[in-house]
Amino acid sequence: MDLRRKRAYDSASPDDGYRVLVDRLWPRGVSKERAAIDLWAKDIAPSTELRHEWHAPGADFDTSAAHYRAQLEGESAAALARLVDELRGHPVVTLVYAVNDTEHNHAVVLESVLRRMID
Repeated sequence: MDLRRKRAYDSASPDDGYRVLVDRLWPRGVSKERAAIDLWAKDIAPSTELRHEWHAPGADFDTSAAHYRAQLEGESAAALARLVDELRGHPVVTLVYAVNDTEHNHAVVLESVLRRMID
């Protein structure tokens, strides 16, 4: 499976394959048509508390990432397993997220976790 990441504010493309929104909140100002989301996996997104921690001034990416991995192994484990089952039938999957930072966000962590589970 080709697993990718893309911001919700970037244009959807047929090359994106199966598009999965991995945010708990819908991206502000993005219509459902423009987003072209096939699945909204809000149950595997960071909890509200973790989202606030992640985006707090001076937040440490590694600490927030570790807390998110713990969430994925704990309270979100069943939702994560369901997502893995859903993704297995798709040759190309794009994880869609809204945050500006393309290298230090929860989708990066989720992609890493999914790669280990799918391969």
